[in-house]
Amino acid sequence: MQRLLPVGLRRLIMRRRSNESLANRGLRHSPSGSGKRNITGSGTERTSVAAVTGLLRLIDGRGLAEVPIPEIQDTSPAGVLEAVREIIDEVRRDGDAALRQMARRFDGASLTDLMVPPAACAAALESLEPAVRDALKVAAERIGEFHSTLREPAHVWSRDGVTVRSLQIPVDRAGLYTPGGRAAYPSTVLMTAIPARVAGVASVALCVPPRPDGTVAPVTLAAASLAGVQEVYAVGGAGAVAALAYGTGTIPRVDLIAGPGNMYVAVAKQEVAGVVGVPSAFAGPSEVVVVADGSAPAELAALDLIVQAEHGPDGMAGLVTWEPAVAEAVAAEVAAAIGVASRRDEIEATLTSSGYAILVEDREQAAEVVNRIAPEHLQLMVAEPEALIPLVRHAGAIFCGENTPASLGDYLAGPSHVLPTGRTARFASALGVADFCRKTHVISADDDALVRLGPAVETLAMAEGLPAHAASVRRRLDRLAGADPAGPLP
Repeated sequence: MQRLLPVGLRRLIMRRRSNESLANRGLRHSPSGSGKRNITGSGTERTSVAAVTGLLRLIDGRGLAEVPIPEIQDTSPAGVLEAVREIIDEVRRDGDAALRQMARRFDGASLTDLMVPPAACAAALESLEPAVRDALKVAAERIGEFHSTLREPAHVWSRDGVTVRSLQIPVDRAGLYTPGGRAAYPSTVLMTAIPARVAGVASVALCVPPRPDGTVAPVTLAAASLAGVQEVYAVGGAGAVAALAYGTGTIPRVDLIAGPGNMYVAVAKQEVAGVVGVPSAFAGPSEVVVVADGSAPAELAALDLIVQAEHGPDGMAGLVTWEPAVAEAVAAEVAAAIGVASRRDEIEATLTSSGYAILVEDREQAAEVVNRIAPEHLQLMVAEPEALIPLVRHAGAIFCGENTPASLGDYLAGPSHVLPTGRTARFASALGVADFCRKTHVISADDDALVRLGPAVETLAMAEGLPAHAASVRRRLDRLAGADPAGPLP
């Protein structure tokens, strides 16, 4: 999603090109406002990054008590929220007819049947290019094995004759969302459906935006078949979320909705939360922060910024370093890579709005910046990544070392790549088995337990002015003692 900077800083970094001869270094203005800045390190004066222009906006936080990091845009901006509410109302009112109209309006597709025939999914898997099918199977096996380790057995706690069992029970029916349109994302099908199936969800439905010809990409259907999805619908956007939450003539309502999407999809999930379950993470446009020092190959750091940027607009890609030379080298590699990128438009759209190079004093300040941004993906491309991990409190997933790119996590490391964005990594986690379950406590007490603990219950109930609560225990104690009831119920 877009990040908005403080007004004063925006004015500095949004100036027009001031040094065309250095533009290929790919950096925009430093908020210091000067062409150069000197810092002292190891007794030697070093020249900082020149104030130049390019796709990465330079934020120079050295010497500042608090680095002016990009501000997070409201996760429910007024224009988006109004549009989403209108879409939800249309789907609730008109059902399938609204979904077909939205497919024409947003996807350019004319749909007769919203549901993809189940046989089409099996056929897509069978006809898939062998190398792609094998790669999907490798990913599916690893995702399933990892999530199997997250299943919780019944937990039992006993004390003073009271036994409490905590049961993890899956929801009956889950609705999943996978983006489409700009690209096919079979990996997201696996990363959402497999945790649901491992959790024990009996019924899994998937919504995917249709292509202009009304079909869903075969590789996405193949992944759905491999992951055991029973229903696939060629429905996208906020309308899909509304359909899953409230149901239509074709799409039965679900108990929980999960999966990433653009701003409209993410806001729609917020709007239906409470009608259905929605994981607490705001799974919106992609984000990455790369922390790099002089040991990091600039080419690889640049590629890892581009990896998340190529998902398209509204995302964020940021480099954090305490070495000016690293910022210059990475920015130059970004500029060079974009020149030959097949998804150049998407990358430029993201970096132009939310691409940053942030200079800090040291590792500690780098960690402070990371914790304030709370990025979806955090890559530690430094000589000693393990030394930084204890300083990181807020990040969706952390990737350690130059040979552990976020792409590994995007496809087959094991954990789901559906991660918290929009600073929700401060309180939310990656999608997992627990998101598809709820905890139920089973409590039992023997007679002696009620005799020992009942008087305390009575006292607390009366202290809260709830005499019937107290009486429910007192009557039982009287019965156990063989005494007559002490009077009418309060």
